[in-house]
Amino acid sequence: MSEERQNQYYNLIDELLRCPNGQEPEVLESQPELIDSGLIHTMLQVGTMFAHEGNQDGAQFLFFIAKELAKQLGLYPDLSNEVATQE
Repeated sequence: MSEERQNQYYNLIDELLRCPNGQEPEVLESQPELIDSGLIHTMLQVGTMFAHEGNQDGAQFLFFIAKELAKQLGLYPDLSNEVATQE
């Protein structure tokens, strides 16, 4: 991953952290080219750093967004559907 791409991810994460509650989808939709596994990985790294620094709210927020994006991209298994189909 290039340094430029990494900086784009950091800028998008910063926008998400600063945007008013509920406007996260609009922020993400404004830069669809950045929605990929690299962004998810970067969110998890930043969230882990936040957790180590005591910023639990910021960490939980980033982990939640990363999980939702991973689901949308098919990178996170949807266990509720798997359980339903096995019953």
